[in-house]
Amino acid sequence: MRGVANRDLTPEDAVRLGLAAAGVFGGTVLVGRDTRLSGGMLSGALCAGLSAGGARVVDLGVIPTPGVAALAPGLGATAAAVVSASHNPYPDNGIKFFSGEGRKLPREREREIEEGTGAEVPRPTGDGIGAVETLDDAAGLYAGETLKRLSPDAGGMKVLLDCANGAAYRAAPEALGRIGAEVTVVGADPTGTNINEGCGSTHIGDLDASGHDVAFAFDGDADRVLAVDERGNVVDGDKILAILARDLKERGALGGGVVVTVMSNLGFFKAMDGMGVPYVVTPVGDRHVAEEMLRTGASVGGEQSGHVILAEHATTGDGLVTALALLDVMARSGKPLSELATVMDVYPQTLINVAVGGAGSAKAVAALGAVEGAVAGAEEKLGERGRILLRPSGTEPVVRVMVEHEDEAVCREVCAGVARVVEAAGKEDV
Repeated sequence: MRGVANRDLTPEDAVRLGLAAAGVFGGTVLVGRDTRLSGGMLSGALCAGLSAGGARVVDLGVIPTPGVAALAPGLGATAAAVVSASHNPYPDNGIKFFSGEGRKLPREREREIEEGTGAEVPRPTGDGIGAVETLDDAAGLYAGETLKRLSPDAGGMKVLLDCANGAAYRAAPEALGRIGAEVTVVGADPTGTNINEGCGSTHIGDLDASGHDVAFAFDGDADRVLAVDERGNVVDGDKILAILARDLKERGALGGGVVVTVMSNLGFFKAMDGMGVPYVVTPVGDRHVAEEMLRTGASVGGEQSGHVILAEHATTGDGLVTALALLDVMARSGKPLSELATVMDVYPQTLINVAVGGAGSAKAVAALGAVEGAVAGAEEKLGERGRILLRPSGTEPVVRVMVEHEDEAVCREVCAGVARVVEAAGKEDV
């Protein structure tokens, strides 16, 4: 659930969701949140609903989303919930659940909760009401537990952290300070209204890494991170994945290959082919990546956005784990991040979003013969030096045309040509 807090997502919604979730899970449910002004309101209502449904609730306070997932097994939770809208602006908020193992819920379980929000849920009385407890310093506990699994020697490294005025503002500096890094922190003064505002991974271009070996920029709930090398170049999720995949392969620890989405840059796939690293490509969305990793036993997977899952260390995308893993490669190799990032070349990319008809028409337009013909012609022109991806949006009347090619001019030309065909087709009655 996600929307504008107190309008699209109200405390009443959170109570109903809590009641439904208590009926599905029972037992102990963890609840964490990011730094949004509405976080206390919605997490309090969610805790109330869970308690009213008979679940024992452990309120973790402000903590990264992956921290909630990471603590769930050790605290004996049957489920865990996070109140956050991730990289969205502060007026938005959302609620998402993890299983007791710290993984995203299967769709069937999500449907159970959804159906329960519209039903009359039995409410216990007396000692059947669930207790609501507070766990002090949950963020510090998460940092400590993370370092038990991954603790690189960062002594002498100068690291800049941009915590997006979000959930990482305590855990990330604490963790990196413990491993000996000389840490400079920005975006760590949350007011409730400044999360993601001009900072964090959504504003990575504004981060000045001068005088540092590396800079890390988290998003609001810290399940993703992007990096900036010592020369000021952005190292996105594709490059981070490529660096980690190569290191795992060289150490003989790359099980099941790599899982990425269709939006990964063509340069990533070329690099994996060159290294002999197998990969699986999924639709867009970290859920698809996580599910495929679990199915194939892949060691690493993620998205260009910096949402990276390292199966050995985490059950979900974890910005802190990703940052530590990258520091670990830097420390063991003795190489600067700028050199490590040469593992892949980034192909020029052009993306055009073409508005079409009404809601639900995007798939129909994408399937028209004229559009399929234009895509086939583009594929022939691009050859092995590029690729085209035509993707109808599942949520809005838009067809996304994305082209990559080693020649930027060809990239723009082909993308514009296919977009014109899609636009013309979209004006017809489909």
